[in-house]
Amino acid sequence: MKNHALTAILSSLVLASTAYAQHSGHHSPAAAPYAGQEKRTIKALSADQVEDLKAGRGMGLALAAELNGYPGPMHVLEHAERLQLTSAQTHQMQTLVAAMKLETIGIGRDIIEAETALDALFARRQATPETLVLLVKTVADAQGRLRAAHLRYHLDTHAALSPAQIEHYARLRGYAAQP
Repeated sequence: MKNHALTAILSSLVLASTAYAQHSGHHSPAAAPYAGQEKRTIKALSADQVEDLKAGRGMGLALAAELNGYPGPMHVLEHAERLQLTSAQTHQMQTLVAAMKLETIGIGRDIIEAETALDALFARRQATPETLVLLVKTVADAQGRLRAAHLRYHLDTHAALSPAQIEHYARLRGYAAQP
């Protein structure tokens, strides 16, 4: 009896795996998830990512702050009227945005340069464990600096707003229930 049950289970598994193999054959899109990306100038970065880095956009790097009650200056300015920002607060947000852009665009250039160098290292077939570690650390350092910069501007924004404005901001952005 036990042998018949084991045989039935094994037969079912073989049939299921054969059906899966036929269904998900090598022609499925999942088999080539990076197809087309080999034509990118910088293989690790999409054109949109490069543009975001060049423009100093946040790219979700400050979500830890944003979603925990630390607004960003750009989004605060988008809701300036509804948040009833004072003229001093508006000016401060504009100053923060300008400073953030200036800083993060420079760091974005560093990331693009480091990713370009890493890409070129592999394209020239010159990657070694030592050069790989050096360039990956360079990329990671720049990425860390970029994230820290974006997060720091959220801290500065939080300090400039009242608790009521922060609460209202969360409702405007859909993070808190409307009263």
